[in-house]
Parts: sequence; structure tokens; C-alpha cells
Amino acid sequence: MFQWTQERRTRKPPAARQSLPSAAAGSEEQLAVSPEELATVSRPSVEEPAEEVIKLSPTDHDYNITPVSVDEKLDAAHSRIEELTQELKQRDIERFGLERFTQDNNMIRFYTGFPSYDCLRNFYLSIVPYISTMKTWTQSQRSGTRKQHLLPAVKLKPVDQLFMFLHKLRLGSLDQDLADKFRVSQSTVSRNTLTWANFLYVVLGSQSIWPSREQVKKYMPQSFRVMYPDTRVVIDCTEIAIQSPSSMYLRSEFYSSYKGRTTLKCLIGVTPGGAVSFVSSLYAGSVSDKHITRVSGLLDLLESGDVVMADKGFLITDILAERNCSLVIPHFLAARGQFSTNQAVENKHIANVRVHVERANRRFKEFHLFDSPMPLNLAGTVNQLWSVACMITNFQGPLIKDLKI
Repeated sequence: MFQWTQERRTRKPPAARQSLPSAAAGSEEQLAVSPEELATVSRPSVEEPAEEVIKLSPTDHDYNITPVSVDEKLDAAHSRIEELTQELKQRDIERFGLERFTQDNNMIRFYTGFPSYDCLRNFYLSIVPYISTMKTWTQSQRSGTRKQHLLPAVKLKPVDQLFMFLHKLRLGSLDQDLADKFRVSQSTVSRNTLTWANFLYVVLGSQSIWPSREQVKKYMPQSFRVMYPDTRVVIDCTEIAIQSPSSMYLRSEFYSSYKGRTTLKCLIGVTPGGAVSFVSSLYAGSVSDKHITRVSGLLDLLESGDVVMADKGFLITDILAERNCSLVIPHFLAARGQFSTNQAVENKHIANVRVHVERANRRFKEFHLFDSPMPLNLAGTVNQLWSVACMITNFQGPLIKDLKI
């Protein structure tokens, strides 16, 4: 149909090639060379350089070295060790770790909740004897297996492991963020959090934080001495959010009508001076304050004649009467139109002195790990994390500034 399909191009014939002479025809004559001709072949002349004799003086080579004494070698080694030590310290300061903030107490408070580096260091030195007995989370997981596995090498020093855990507890940082800062894997961060949460829960929980009646009165503020001198503890319940479980039954158990979501509830006891003296276990958000007070173990610590101060929700007068203790709570308005003058004044005094427990609760909530709902995969460790955060607040000093300790 088309013109170019009709045309057929022919290939050019190959170029003519010159035939080579046969190997049989006179090959010996062409290749044979007589000895006379071979002798006449001249080789290219190569001029050999004249020999030069280079004489070196004793100062021109490195063989004339004076012997170094042992003392000089030792001094050089000591100086090198000092240089490496300074370089190692500089690297510790440059990388993210506790040693980086030794001179900045504001950053120590920001990352850990401790008021200063010296306070945190003293706390670490006090728990150092127990670190050798600490059982890591990996060891706990592998203890039930028959086959013994080699544990991975620990990349962080114990003091940096503690700093990582406090960083996680204080700021609620993600595991990947901490892994990038400390140059470890994300799984290492997760295992470190579980290990130190259980370790500090045992160490701090073994120390008695419930003061005697004499100690409470010794550090009691003047506002309590005038109005309520026999107050032993100020109690309140605080709640932290938790993810809603898929089970409708569990969701109803954890649902708090006060918060309007699924929560965990804890009973906190604070002395009149502002120190945390009692921390209960975490209970489901639907449990009443009265029931938590009954089963938490607080009643076993009270003595006859003690006064407990609480909010209106604690209707525990009957169970305190069994221990010969009394309760101080604000008056209820009930069906009356208004409070009497004495009731209004007393409510004002109770609110003024009871505000300390609210300030203590604010300290707990400054550990931002509990800002977002706790995931269900931490349900087995959330009680340890919360208890450690509450007990660490005692290292921040008294709540009342004019209190002399």
C-alpha cells in the first residue's frame, strides 16, 4: 500500500579481501635468519648513570636517638591517660545524659522532677547498693525458660538508665524519642521503663513514709495548730485516665461518673505539712471513695484520737468511729437555704487548710506520663509507675514555704 513497503533495499556486496600467502610456499625462506644477520642486529644503547656515593652525617638520619628513661616514658603515659580522660568527659557532656546537666538545676527539675542535681545524686547513691540485685525485665521473661540465653550487653550506665526512666515518667516522652536521644533501640527503652518501675516500687515501697504523731505535730503549720491541732492526715482521691477496654463489663467497671470516662482511682494521704504519707493501690474508677478508704489499709495506720480531714465525698464517719477517730469535712447545705455564720466560717477554714492536698495532687499530675490515657498494655505496670511518681514528690521539699524544717 505504501511506497516504502514496495522498495526493497539490497545489501552491498562485501569488499574484496587480499588473500594471504600460503604457509607452505617459502615459509622457511622468509622466517629463517642466518647467524651473521643476527649478529649485525644492534641493541639500543642505554647510558648507565654514574655512581654517586652519598655520605650522611650522624645528624642527617634518625638512627642517632638518645635513649628515653623509664621515668620519661611513665610521664608521657600519664599525660596521655589524662588527655583521654578529659576527652571521655567531654564526650559524656556532649551526649544526652545526666552528666550533661550537672550545673543546671532547672533542667534537672524539668527532666526528672528532683529539685537539684545534688538531690538526685544523693538519691542515686542511696539506691546503688540495691542495683546489683535488680532483676531486669529481660531476665524476668527468660527465667521461666529452661534454655539459658546470653543477656544483651548493657549500653547505658545505671545512672543514665535511671535518668531515662525519670525522663519518661516526667515528660511522658515516646519510646522512639528516648531511643534517639540515648542512642539505643526502642525495645531497650521499653524494657528499661518496666525494669526501673518495678525496682523503684520495691525500694521506695520498703521505706515507711507514714510519720508518727509527734513528727506530724513537729512540722505542722500554724494554720493547722490553731484550728485543727489533732489532724493526722488529709486525704483525697485522684483519678488518671485509662483506655477503654473492648469488654462492656470491664468498661462499666472502669467508668467514672465524676470524670465521664474510664479511669483508675487512687487514695492519697498528705500530712498537714504537705508531705505524702500514704499512697494506695489503683482501683477501678467506679469504686466509691468510702470503699477505697475501707480496703486501702489507711485505717490500720490511724491511732485513737486522730483527726482525718477530707472532702465532702468521704462519708466515712462511721468507719472512723470504729477506730475512735473523727472526721473533719465541710458542712452540707442540704435542704437549708443558706449556711449559718459559724458553718460558713468553718467551711472557709477547712478550705484554706485543705488546699494543701490539692497542691500535692498537682505535683503528681506534673508527671506528664499520666496526661494521656494509659494504654492497656501497661495495665500491669501502671500501679508501680503511679506509686513511684507519688513518692518521688517528697524529694521536692515542703509545700508550705514558711515551714521550717
